[in-house]
Amino acid sequence: MTEHDERPTAQRDPSHRNTGDNGARQDGRRDDRQDNGAQVSTGKDTAGIPDAAIPELVIISGMSGAGRSTAAKCLEDLGWFVVDNLPPALIPTMVELGARSQGNVARIAVVVDVRGRRFFDNLRESLADLDTRGVTRRIVFLESSDEALVRRFESVRRPHPLQGDGRIVDGIAAERELLRELRGDADLVIDTSSLNVHELRAKMDAQFAGEEEPELRATVMSFGFKYGLPVDADLVVDMRFLPNPHWVPELRPFTGLNEEVAAYVFNQPGAKEFLDRYAELLQLVAAGYRREGKRYVTIAVGCTGGKHRSVAMSEKLAARLAAEGVETVVVHRDMGRE
Repeated sequence: MTEHDERPTAQRDPSHRNTGDNGARQDGRRDDRQDNGAQVSTGKDTAGIPDAAIPELVIISGMSGAGRSTAAKCLEDLGWFVVDNLPPALIPTMVELGARSQGNVARIAVVVDVRGRRFFDNLRESLADLDTRGVTRRIVFLESSDEALVRRFESVRRPHPLQGDGRIVDGIAAERELLRELRGDADLVIDTSSLNVHELRAKMDAQFAGEEEPELRATVMSFGFKYGLPVDADLVVDMRFLPNPHWVPELRPFTGLNEEVAAYVFNQPGAKEFLDRYAELLQLVAAGYRREGKRYVTIAVGCTGGKHRSVAMSEKLAARLAAEGVETVVVHRDMGRE
């Protein structure tokens, strides 16, 4: 497992389908200034917002190379609002902004690490501030052995962020000392020395997904082979084994969204059987994707022009997935082309 591509990112909108604050001081004390007419205070009721609106908070930290990015991406896939490399002094402000979102940001995950060297000393003060506000927060600490960390850094030929002119082991030792106290305060410590990415995701799922199995989201995309394969397709199916409604004059002007066109497609030998059996196959694939930590899948359904057969089959297939509890979006890439 490696995590050396930890670029600052913010999570997508948790709904998937279809975030400073001038009124709050970073030291957490009351400020008499106004922000949009709301007074800012440090109690559990932030700017007049009830306790129930205060977001749940998870702070992800640990050794560089131990899997912080993987843990953060797992929470992101579970619907958390994730902020990478946020200066610790800004964590209370981030929580306050979440409380002002009227429930749209109910869970926040913040990645804190030694890349924010000059800010890291502020973490304990920020944690104390959160405690006075009554914020429910947990600290997840990613740990790993020196041998495993050296191996991961050498595999990507990148220096440790704290090694300076020394060796990788010097940087690891400096970081371990810097994080010693935080590790002792952690609510959850995960040793990733012998874990791969999928095993770490499984541990995070077990802690944060609750009793429900992590959600799988699917995009079913119709397309025309003559316009090229979708570059983001995970699975591709070919409807060109069915007769083409294009050659039926009264159907040619319409698309697979038309009832007559759809009826023509599914009255052809093999069409209904294909739908039934491919839907069964997708149940196996979806279960495997969940086990492997994959949360998004794009199923590309193609025909010659992407107007008739692929559109009709995409609609039916998406309906089957939705009926099985998979959040599904339908996209018809080439339906409007001539």
